[in-house]
Amino acid sequence: MKKHILPAIKLTVFSILLLCIIYPIIVWGIAQFSSNKGKGEVITFNSKIYYANVGQSFSKDHYFWSRPSAVDYNAAGSGGSNKAASNKEYLKQVQARIDTFLVHNPGISKSEIPVDLVTASGSGLDPNISVQAAKIQVKRIAKIRGIAEGNLQQLILANTEKPLFGLFGPEKINVLKLNIALDNLK
Repeated sequence: MKKHILPAIKLTVFSILLLCIIYPIIVWGIAQFSSNKGKGEVITFNSKIYYANVGQSFSKDHYFWSRPSAVDYNAAGSGGSNKAASNKEYLKQVQARIDTFLVHNPGISKSEIPVDLVTASGSGLDPNISVQAAKIQVKRIAKIRGIAEGNLQQLILANTEKPLFGLFGPEKINVLKLNIALDNLK
């Protein structure tokens, strides 16, 4: 036993140095080369500070709605609902979101609603929606704001982020940036 204790202590100290000091310093150093020095994308609008890479709650009819959050948009505790698609409570929650969406968007059928408007992401903090999720909300916003649907379609197109290198991931739209552009559209 004595001959195993010293190597175990050495391995523990080495692991602590590597994983708790050296590795975080390397990651921090790499982050210093990013545009915001690893602090995330900060947006200031109307004297308020927002973080573009953290989901925000938009549920008023004159804005594009964001993706639902399993953690109520609390960045301190990200996480999914951890409920299976067959869970009755989860299915009730999704159905309630569908019903709410249909009430606020008349003329749209249940089958047209993109899944990202009624289900939360794995982190519960996804700041993006699909292009389809934005387009399906155009009629509601155009009617409430008195803006031509074509202008809103152009706004969606201008705020669409393409896949990484044109290959990885779907097209997406950051809801915060889209709604700020919408407020500036007047």
